[in-house]
Amino acid sequence: MKSNVGLWIDHREAVIVSLSDKIEKTMRVISDMEKHVRFSGGAGNNSAEDHREKRFSGNLHKYYDRVVSCIRDADAILILGPGEAKGELRTRLEGLALGGRITGIETVDKMTDRQLAAKVREHFSTSTA
Repeated sequence: MKSNVGLWIDHREAVIVSLSDKIEKTMRVISDMEKHVRFSGGAGNNSAEDHREKRFSGNLHKYYDRVVSCIRDADAILILGPGEAKGELRTRLEGLALGGRITGIETVDKMTDRQLAAKVREHFSTSTA
């Protein structure tokens, strides 16, 4: 059974659409991340900004691990999103030897679940035709 997955991702949430044998499933992974604030100027090794940055980075890794666990079994993966998260996820997938399954990466703004599902269906119907 072939499984295709499309997902919209930013640092706050991922919306995952799985398509397999006429079955479509949508799920969400919430990052529980606090808003990431970047400070100008150099930060010392023990500064509050440095601790915040390490905590943000650690939470981000856990978030990406949860997303990867949801899409690991997919035969093909489409990644969509507005910012850096889609590239960071691609890097994570490549590091896990799953990069070859990525069929596309696109920059898109926030989408409704229906818009995302339609885009994923369209992508995989044209890529397999």
